[in-house]
Amino acid sequence: MTAYDPSNIFNKIIKGEIPSHKVYEDADVLVMMDIFPQSKGHVLIIPKAASRNLLDADPAVLARTIPQVQRVARAAQKALNPDGIRVVQFNEAPAGQSVFHLHFHVIPVYEGVELGRHGQGKADDAELAAQAKAIAAAL
Repeated sequence: MTAYDPSNIFNKIIKGEIPSHKVYEDADVLVMMDIFPQSKGHVLIIPKAASRNLLDADPAVLARTIPQVQRVARAAQKALNPDGIRVVQFNEAPAGQSVFHLHFHVIPVYEGVELGRHGQGKADDAELAAQAKAIAAAL
């Protein structure tokens, strides 16, 4: 497996070098809107600890992150009222990983609305900001 590269975009966002539509942040995780969402309200939960993906992650980091994934999924459910919630995590490029810093996707699913393709189609910044505010308020 390839080593973790600290120059990845998520690490730059965590360090404040690149802006994001932040939903929540604490010492362990950054929660932000996916700017290439598959659905309205698509959120990313990013542990701040350096790891490429689930395969090389410290179990202690996972133990602190998974409750945040659940918390964000519940907040998205409350704020956006989707018909379901999809939680996804990719490991390596053949599996769909495009940013090589561990992260989890919380994707609201709406009956009759097809999901967009992973990493395609940039969302409107005003819509992302509004969704981030609504989900943050539901946390």
